[in-house]
Amino acid sequence: MSRYLTNFAVMKTILVIGAGRSSSVLINYLLNHAEQEQWTVRVGDMDVKLAQQKTNGHPQAEAFYFNIEDGQQREKEIACADVVISMLPAFMHGAVAKDCVRLKKHLVTASYVSEEMKALHEEAINNDVLLLNEIGLDPGIDHMSAMEIIHKIEAQGGKLTAFYSYCGGLVAPESNTNPWGYKFSWNPRNVILAGQGTAQYIENGKLRYLPYSRLFASHSTINVKGHGAFDAYANRDSLSYRSVYGIENIPTMLRGTLRYPGYCKAWQLLVTIGLTDDSFKIQNANQLTYAQFVESLMPLGEGTLSERIADLCHIGIDDPAFQKLEWTGLLSNDRIPLEHASPAQIVQELLERKWKLEAADKDMVVMQHIFEYEMQERKQVSRSSLVVIGKNQTETAMAATVGLPAAIAVRLLLNNKISKRGVVVPVHKELYEPVLEELKEYGITFQEEQEYL
Repeated sequence: MSRYLTNFAVMKTILVIGAGRSSSVLINYLLNHAEQEQWTVRVGDMDVKLAQQKTNGHPQAEAFYFNIEDGQQREKEIACADVVISMLPAFMHGAVAKDCVRLKKHLVTASYVSEEMKALHEEAINNDVLLLNEIGLDPGIDHMSAMEIIHKIEAQGGKLTAFYSYCGGLVAPESNTNPWGYKFSWNPRNVILAGQGTAQYIENGKLRYLPYSRLFASHSTINVKGHGAFDAYANRDSLSYRSVYGIENIPTMLRGTLRYPGYCKAWQLLVTIGLTDDSFKIQNANQLTYAQFVESLMPLGEGTLSERIADLCHIGIDDPAFQKLEWTGLLSNDRIPLEHASPAQIVQELLERKWKLEAADKDMVVMQHIFEYEMQERKQVSRSSLVVIGKNQTETAMAATVGLPAAIAVRLLLNNKISKRGVVVPVHKELYEPVLEELKEYGITFQEEQEYL
């Protein structure tokens, strides 16, 4: 018997907006529980065929064309729902959230809380509305698993002195068939633009700021037991989560992203050349080859294009990082297929072809938290690691770890198991305890290591 007791006699309607890469496992979870929970699951997307694929003719589901920019349609659909799940890109959540608050409908997203979302907090409380954000992977599972251990350390009288949290969406070793060790399992644009802006963290009580120009050159190495070493680079904002986690006075805190070894050094080449710049368009880019495009970003000088890149980046042509750059095709005489595009868009289009997750490929999610603390006058360190392997191109580890926490939270919400209202992230026990417990049923389980320093 389910741990949730249905306490209503009428059908509840769940509106899912967006049927993209990360929605497959979420939608499957909702459909698998729809009959028992008396749900109708409506999935809207501009690509109605994509929505139909995800609902797969389920008798308690409906797939339909949905245009987020159509305010009249948006209001009509939200008004008919009991809870809305937005799987749209983060910048599109604002209009949905405003409608949800005004129409007194709960909203769940896996995205970071924006300033626009924060501004709705008081109004949402007054309207008895929950705007639950950051209930995915990173952000999401990272918050919940970290808070579980932080609260445990505090309850035992420990004092946290350092907290590191790393996460990466990667390709599984058995599907790792390119020198970068990377294939897209989520939004490619976010990968290309990752790290832009200045990373901020605190180390030994001192605030640290790491500009994008040096970010990937300043990576560290993280070891995950049974899975080896990974490159780790700092996320944009680690500082704001001190207050979210209730550890405002911690001397050291850093949140970062994981990649396979060698990725960061190679990506730094693209940053140095200017290939990830998204601030301007290359006019008539389709009249250029990739090599001519790269040449247009390079300083004038003597030697071949390869030699000048090596000189600019202080690297040898025989270095594995340079060989990764060559492998992408960015130095080839192939013609660019885009007419007007930024350097970042040109690189994205190329890498979407080179880093494609094939039908039989499996992705992998890796997360590790490191807690350093003092307890009973002894310094200790605890490592909590998660590794999840996807099933295939559709049922990816990324889709599971992003979608399942959100889906479980919706089930809790519709069964009156969540009392919080306003803008909320899952750092509270009433949220993280039941979500983490149910995630174990899907193999999403952390392995703990403990040692004295």
